[in-house]
Amino acid sequence: MALILASASSIRATMLDAAGVAYQVQPAGIDEASVKAAHQGDAASLTTELASAKAVAVSALRRGDWVIGSDSVVTVGGRGFDKPRDRAEAAAHLRTFSGQPMILTSAAALAHGGKVDWTDVKSARLDVRELSDAFIQSYLDAEWPEVGNCVGVFRMEGRGVQLFERIDGDYFTILGMPLLPLLGALRARRLIES
Repeated sequence: MALILASASSIRATMLDAAGVAYQVQPAGIDEASVKAAHQGDAASLTTELASAKAVAVSALRRGDWVIGSDSVVTVGGRGFDKPRDRAEAAAHLRTFSGQPMILTSAAALAHGGKVDWTDVKSARLDVRELSDAFIQSYLDAEWPEVGNCVGVFRMEGRGVQLFERIDGDYFTILGMPLLPLLGALRARRLIES
């Protein structure tokens, strides 16, 4: 029996590595756009649904293993944002975020035998400061293309911290996965030492 991370996210892998969790990586490859298009609820339920879909997709292929699925959603002014398609869209997102509160919602799910066994979802509020066009361009000069893989167009562990004037929420949630509840769920299932 193995523990599988159903994600290609390097930051989620880094979080598990730093916590001393042994796992394998097998990205889920689900059609996120169709899940989002069919979804009717709020950001928390959408994020949980995406994390669960990833975990179940891989768990259906690896029935004896436990699978972690995770996802994050950013909303600003009630509008959801995906990862930018290119640098121009990243700049447009940053201009929209400027001076606004950003809600970042991250969920994790555990699946076993093709079924969801556990989920958790957390949100954080990040108040984006007023961003000048000059700052946006210099920021993207330094951070592109890496932030192209990040919902919200930032890496908190990089220069992305300069986008914000106030942050309320758990650090791991902001990085993209509610790590502390996940570790508790793994301990409860004896998948890591307690």
